[in-house]
Amino acid sequence: MISASMGEIVACLVRVPVEVVKQRAQAFHMDSVQVLRQTMRQSGWRGLYRGYASTIMREIPFSMIQFSLWEQTKQTWAHWQQTTTVQPYQAMICGSFSGAIAAFLTTPFDVAKTQIMLQDFDRTKSSEHVHKSIPIRYINTIRLIFERKGLNGLWAGAVPRVVWISIGGAIFLGGYEWIHTSLEKFVLFHEK
Repeated sequence: MISASMGEIVACLVRVPVEVVKQRAQAFHMDSVQVLRQTMRQSGWRGLYRGYASTIMREIPFSMIQFSLWEQTKQTWAHWQQTTTVQPYQAMICGSFSGAIAAFLTTPFDVAKTQIMLQDFDRTKSSEHVHKSIPIRYINTIRLIFERKGLNGLWAGAVPRVVWISIGGAIFLGGYEWIHTSLEKFVLFHEK
């Protein structure tokens, strides 16, 4: 869990600016280059990292749930079939399952992160809690979403998020398991 969390913190250094531009381009029907220019003009480099902390606050619980659940489901499957490991296709299924569960449980964090990333760019929206600390801003954003739209607002977009992340979990974690298994076989073959 610690390794996954550290990996997410580093990956977000690249992922967040891309997310900021993508989400603003989608939300405001603008070209990505226009969004980049306007963001740099309004907020400079800091604007590209708007939502960095909230992204990490989404990614760490997501990674902790996904990776620990993936390992546990693989162990359970291996135990059930009375082996010590699972096949790569089985790891794909476990990855899809764990990704889907993690995606669903962390959807409210994703909704809050998106709202925070869009703040300051859209001058028509109130930014009453923009200057508060990151955890306070995050909690306030979740609270406001819940007050305005209820549980449906907190889980907005849950279905496509779960579908895409379950596919990604199958590909990424299944691919990892396939490479890991192939390398082990390769090493064992060449040691003989």
